[in-house]
Amino acid sequence: MSGVSSEDGRALRCEAEQVVNEVAQGLCTLNEGTSWFSALSPAGRQAVLQEVASYAMQAHITSADGREGVARSGVKPTANPSVMICMDPPRYGFAALPADEHVKAFRVLVSAFSSADARRRHTYCQGTCGHIWHNLPPR
Repeated sequence: MSGVSSEDGRALRCEAEQVVNEVAQGLCTLNEGTSWFSALSPAGRQAVLQEVASYAMQAHITSADGREGVARSGVKPTANPSVMICMDPPRYGFAALPADEHVKAFRVLVSAFSSADARRRHTYCQGTCGHIWHNLPPR
């Protein structure tokens, strides 16, 4: 994470985890999450994109999750991040996109992650989930 100190990086990862999971669980809107993301430094935005891509990989997103995410993201299906997430398998190099694509990438990634995470909460974690991030309290 160039441009982000290790202490700042840990704080940013914790904050990103909270925001992304709040969006995924409907505790805050995608627009609120995007506003938070947009206020970050360019290095912070790259770090968060890497982090959210990691969440998406851990949630085992599919191209169907990607298509659903794009539809919910408000980003055109032909935009680079939309095309990347809908590939089979999805591509995750979002932090390497030009800076003017970062907000679109965040919206697409968080929306696709939300789809995959909801699917996994209903299949693998149904009623027995001990994942802290699946049991966030309301704001």
